[in-house]
Amino acid sequence: MPIETPKAATNGEKPRIRRAADEEEGDPAKYPHYLPVWDYSQKYPPLEPFTHHDPGKNADPSLKDLLPPGVATVKKLTPTIGTEITGVQLSSLSNAGKDQLALFAAQRKVLVFRDQDFADLPIEKAVEFGGYFGRHHIHPTTGSPEGYQEFNLVHQQRSSNGEFETFIAGKNSTVLWHSDVTYEEQPPGMTILFALELPEVGGDTAFANQVEAYRRLSPALKERLHGLKGVHSGVEQAEASARGGGIVRRAPVVTEHPIVRTHPVTGEKALFVNALTTRIAGLKKEESDALLGFLVNHIGRGLEYQVRVRWEPKTVVIWDNRVTAHTAIVDWTTTERRHLARLTPQAERPFETPYVPEE
Repeated sequence: MPIETPKAATNGEKPRIRRAADEEEGDPAKYPHYLPVWDYSQKYPPLEPFTHHDPGKNADPSLKDLLPPGVATVKKLTPTIGTEITGVQLSSLSNAGKDQLALFAAQRKVLVFRDQDFADLPIEKAVEFGGYFGRHHIHPTTGSPEGYQEFNLVHQQRSSNGEFETFIAGKNSTVLWHSDVTYEEQPPGMTILFALELPEVGGDTAFANQVEAYRRLSPALKERLHGLKGVHSGVEQAEASARGGGIVRRAPVVTEHPIVRTHPVTGEKALFVNALTTRIAGLKKEESDALLGFLVNHIGRGLEYQVRVRWEPKTVVIWDNRVTAHTAIVDWTTTERRHLARLTPQAERPFETPYVPEE
């Protein structure tokens, strides 16, 4: 999940505020008000628990307000995950349409909306839209538009091969299957990512359906996984930000979540492990490494339950972070800018329901 961090100050001291706009090279950004800012004075207390009500529970299953007949064009991208939609303007949805959006995202896992005006909305309107689906998560380490910490910005301007080498850091690939900030007590649910500026080709995002990944396991392994908990850590992310001259707004946390979680709207069970899961609680290291390694590899190699989304201008991608994993694909070697903005509403604390044989 490559995210630009600010350069370290040349005199060894961090300024109070760093702005990507001050370090611009080449063509100016198309959306300068979305360029990342790092404010070193931002220090936030730990997140407090809150009660989350998923809007998908209110939704009319006909989806008529989200996908009006004769207006919306709907195309499945794969049988198991991903649907592309045209003819619908997200910014114009009624509350009933937003409820149905949450339900449809839970059902299809990833929704790709083309020809959207989202990037051109007043920034506070985008924040208001995201807030309908839960409390906004403020990321502890990434840059955000000045005055709008609700956004997590992906901004890569100098994406030459040299930067590619930085991202892979001695590995063969940049692929890193993860779900966003699962170290939080209440990780995100419906997540909104929209394009601001893109390379001509490359920089796609791949998604994996963790419900289908769970379904494909043997009954014996499914049963064994129930009751186990994964340890999700934000420590490594905070340490990497600090080393790179970035910010740490909030003390990092380490949280245990069920390895198999249940979706509150669909009732589906999903694997809930990813790159932020460091170990399995209660197991010895060798046991944890073996089982966790198998599960992560199982998710990553399952092309039958993955989709690769190609970004286009005016695209908004919405996914359910509870039942998916994703990875950026850093494959372009030009100096074109890749600039996206994410809103990450938090949801309920992950829970599991009992294992039922032959579900």
